[in-house]
Amino acid sequence: MLARIFRPSKSAMQSGMAKTHDWILEFEPASARKVDPLMGWTSSTDMDGQVRLSFESRDQAVAYAQAHGIPFQVIEPQDRKKIIKAYADNFATGRRQPWTH
Repeated sequence: MLARIFRPSKSAMQSGMAKTHDWILEFEPASARKVDPLMGWTSSTDMDGQVRLSFESRDQAVAYAQAHGIPFQVIEPQDRKKIIKAYADNFATGRRQPWTH
C-alpha cells in the first residue's frame, strides 16, 4: 500500500489558487475498479482509496507516513509559468499574429 504525497494543482475551471497550498497524502489503488453489469456503476474493494489526509507542510506529511510505517512517494509540485502582459498588448500594432474575429 504505497502512499503519494503531493501538492494539488489548481482547478482548470477557475483562475484562483484555492486548495493548492496544503500537502495531500493519499493511497495508490490496490486493485482495479469493477463495473457493475446491471447499473454500470464502478466499485472497488479497496477502502484505502477513500482516505485523503491534508497537511500544512511536506515535512509533516512525510513524518506522518514514517511514524505509521507507510511506504510513500513524494511528488514535487511544478511551478507554473507566468506570462506577464498587459491587456493593451492584445491591440498592439506589432503583434505576431493578426487580431481578427
